[in-house]
Amino acid sequence: MGAPPGYRPSAWVHLLHQLPRADFQLRPVPSGFAPRDQEYQQALLLVAALAGLGLGLSLIFIAVYLIRFCCCRPPEPPGAKSPPPGGGCVTWSCIAALLVGCAGIGIGFYGNSETSDGVSQLSSALLHANHTLSTIDDLVLETVERLSEAVRMELTTLEEVLSERVELVAATRGARRQSEAVAQHLQGLAFWQGVSVSPVQVAEDVTFVEEYRWLAYILLLLLVLLVCLFTLLGLAKQSKWLVVVMITMSLLVLVLSWGSMGLEAATAVGLSDFCSNPDTYVLNLTQEETGLSSDILNYYFLCNQAVSNPFQQRLTLSQRALASIHSQLQGLEREAVPQFPAAQKPLLSLEETLNATEGSFHQLVALLHCRSLHKDYGLALRGLCEDALEGLLFLMLFSLLSAGALATTLCSLPRAWALFPPRNPSALCSGSLPSEPPLQPGACLSSLLLSWLLEKAPLT
Repeated sequence: MGAPPGYRPSAWVHLLHQLPRADFQLRPVPSGFAPRDQEYQQALLLVAALAGLGLGLSLIFIAVYLIRFCCCRPPEPPGAKSPPPGGGCVTWSCIAALLVGCAGIGIGFYGNSETSDGVSQLSSALLHANHTLSTIDDLVLETVERLSEAVRMELTTLEEVLSERVELVAATRGARRQSEAVAQHLQGLAFWQGVSVSPVQVAEDVTFVEEYRWLAYILLLLLVLLVCLFTLLGLAKQSKWLVVVMITMSLLVLVLSWGSMGLEAATAVGLSDFCSNPDTYVLNLTQEETGLSSDILNYYFLCNQAVSNPFQQRLTLSQRALASIHSQLQGLEREAVPQFPAAQKPLLSLEETLNATEGSFHQLVALLHCRSLHKDYGLALRGLCEDALEGLLFLMLFSLLSAGALATTLCSLPRAWALFPPRNPSALCSGSLPSEPPLQPGACLSSLLLSWLLEKAPLT
């Protein structure tokens, strides 16, 4: 297969394409891009499910850590006022994790922008290809109508004027036959006419989906940013109610981060399979949707010397017919005008029509060459397989960093809570009030929740 100019599968495409795939029965699945096959769909779903496994392990780890912290911590002796050893380290580890999450947010914004740029390049290439195809159809229709009008009007008038000279009438009818032949040859050049699939519609659908994807990730990035900032604010102000709210929000964002990672991983793996050998899939899909011959599709998608122009014969015959018409009109002008002055006007009109037809014909020759459409194909692949795939990888890195940072934060916040100054009955949990005996370790978590409720309760 001939790769589009400037496009080569990147190292990331090769790496992701080489990853093993399996269906739900853990049977190996080929890495060829086949989105309609059930086994391939199951393989991508299994890739996405790995993120769900990561979420489950994270939640189990957090739950085990919190239970161990609240229920297995030895009580401090009554009257102890010094903070637990290593408390400052725990607070700083929580802050460091939040700062790592903020750095991941910057990576996420970059990845989201790269993905959007790649999809925009794909849409622009589709729109430019549609413009080329529409121009070909319009030129063919305009040229055929011009020739048909010349046959109906000027050539008919010329036959009537030259009816006294049989040889001149024969030359005129020869020009008529050549004009009809040119019109017939040109009609076969509008190969996209009547095709139900429109690149504009595909570009609009892609743009519509991309707008919502971009907006969803912007909202996710802002949500993670707010959680990190307000958690840092809660630690700085030692606000227990804010820490409680941020613990809840961190759990929600942790689930969203792992979920987005699953979608990104499945999309990146499927995109790498497509980008490793896009020509085969695109050719088969386009032929199935449009019904065009394989010769035409191979010429435009591959555009190499091994594939000949399927319209070359029509173009050659049309060029010869136009040259023949031009020669016949020049002969009629030399012989008919001196004897039949009335023939000069239709002959001049025919010359103008012929010149305009030749100009449109040369423009058609340039548009029908594979360079333009093949360039659009290459731009679409580069946007999808380079920029969009790179953006997905950065989004995966963002999801991983945010999930790790939030998990670390969820484990560190309860220990940081213990360092807050005792301003309510929650201090009983650590036995920091000398007048009260410490609670049993198993009552620690309920005491913390009770203290927060007492703080927010109205005074009577």
